[in-house]
Amino acid sequence: MGMDAQGLPGELAGVVMDGELPARSSLPVIFDELDYQLACQAYLWALPLVSFAEWQNQNREVLGATSSDLVRYVTYRDRLGIITANATTPYILSFVDLSETGPLVVDLPPGPTAGGVSDFWQREIAAMGELGPDHGEGGRYLILAPGMDAPSDLPDDYRVLTATGVNILLGFRTLDPDPVRAEALVAALRVFPYSQRDAPPPTRLLSPEGRAWSGVQPRGLAYWKRLHAIYQDEIVDERDRFYLAMLKQLGIEKGKPFEPDERLTRILEQGAAAGELMAQANTFAKRFDQGTYWPDRVWELAIVLDNSAQRGDDYDELLERASWFYEAVTFSEAMKSRTPGAGQAYLGSYTDSDGDWLDGGRNYTLHVPADVPAKLFWSATVYDAASRCLIDNEQQRGDRGSRDTDVVVNDDGSVDLFFGPEAPEAGESNWVQTIPGAHWFSYFRFYGPLEPYFDRSWKLGDITKAA
Repeated sequence: MGMDAQGLPGELAGVVMDGELPARSSLPVIFDELDYQLACQAYLWALPLVSFAEWQNQNREVLGATSSDLVRYVTYRDRLGIITANATTPYILSFVDLSETGPLVVDLPPGPTAGGVSDFWQREIAAMGELGPDHGEGGRYLILAPGMDAPSDLPDDYRVLTATGVNILLGFRTLDPDPVRAEALVAALRVFPYSQRDAPPPTRLLSPEGRAWSGVQPRGLAYWKRLHAIYQDEIVDERDRFYLAMLKQLGIEKGKPFEPDERLTRILEQGAAAGELMAQANTFAKRFDQGTYWPDRVWELAIVLDNSAQRGDDYDELLERASWFYEAVTFSEAMKSRTPGAGQAYLGSYTDSDGDWLDGGRNYTLHVPADVPAKLFWSATVYDAASRCLIDNEQQRGDRGSRDTDVVVNDDGSVDLFFGPEAPEAGESNWVQTIPGAHWFSYFRFYGPLEPYFDRSWKLGDITKAA
C-alpha cells in the first residue's frame, strides 16, 4: 500500500505523491526538511563544544589572551559574559590549545583552591586543588594532548594528565575568604609550555577590565561558523560519527571551507533558531526522571548529567548534556556532590510557585529557612533567561547569600529575599532587581552541602508572587 502525504507535519504535508512514491517535483521539499531536521539535532549535540569555542574566541579576540595566559573574572561586569556564573567567588581561567603549546605545565600553589581541567565537550579530565590528587597541597601538573608522549626527562614530582581533546579549559576558583590570601594564591599560579621550563616566562594575568564580551553560543549562521572552526582541529569521539555525517550534509567537514549556498544558509539559520527553542524547552521545562527536589516545591536539580563522561547506564546523555550546557558552562564531579560537607549542590527554579515563568516586571519573595545545610555558604542568584548570564541590572548585583554581611536575618534565623523591578518596603539589603519585559530564573547554591540537604529534611521555600 502506498503512503499518503496527508497527516505529515509542516512542509511535508504539501508533498505530491506519484503512486506509492513522492513525485520527483516534491523531492527538493523532502530534502530541505531532512537537512532542517539534521540541523536541529546537530545544534543540540554541539552546544557544549560551541559554547567553549565561543568563549575561547572571545578571550583571544576581545581580551588578547593566549594559551599561556590566565584571565581573571572578579567584578560583576567581568562575569556578565559567563553563562550562569557564580557571583560570589572569582574565576581564574585559561583556554589552551595544546597543539600550540605542546606539553603544558601547571604550577599550582598550596592553598584553598578548587579547579581542574576539562575538554571542549565540557567533560572533566581531572580535578585540581582541594578536590584533586594534590588535596590542596599544590604541585606541578603536566598536561598532554591525546597521542602526545611525556618528555623522557620529566622529573618524578610531576603529575601527568592526558587530555581527551586538543583544546582544554584550565579553571580555578580561590576559596579563601581573605582577599589578601586569595590574591597571593592567584599570583603564585603559573602556566607555561614544558619546553620553556628552564626559563619560564611570567604568567600574564588578564582581566576584561570593563570590556563587553559574551561567551554565549552565537545565533544564526554564526553558530555553524564557530562549530566549523573548532571542528577543524578538535577530536570527536567514535560515538559521534553519525553526527559527523550530519555535519557533512550541512557543509561542515574537516579540511574544507564552510561555504553554504543560499539554500543551505536558510536551512542552517532555521535549524539554529528551532534548535535553540528546543534547547530552551529542554532546559527550562525539564522532562527528565528526576522530578522536583521536594514533591511540593518547584525547585529542581539544575544538573541532570549523571557524571562527567555524560554516559548513562544504557545510553549517552544527549538531552541531559544539551540541557545543562545550554544553561551553564563546565561540569565537575564536585558540582554534584554526594558527600556531606564537600563540593557543591545546585537547585534551579525556572518558574514561580504557580508554575508561571518568572517575570522581570513582577515582584516575588523567597523564604530561606534557618540553618541552611551548607558548610561554607549559600547563595541565591538571578539569571537572564535569554542570555543565561547574570542579570545586567542597574544594581549590578545578581545574588544574595550568607556571605553578604548586609543581608537582614529574621529573629528565627531565616532570611526573606525579594526579587522585582523596584526595591521592597523592607529596603535593598535582601533585594535583587529584575528587568521588566525580561524573564529570569534562579539558582540556589549550597557550598559544602550537609546531610539535611541530602535527606531533604531541610526544605527551601518557592519563589512566590508578592501579594
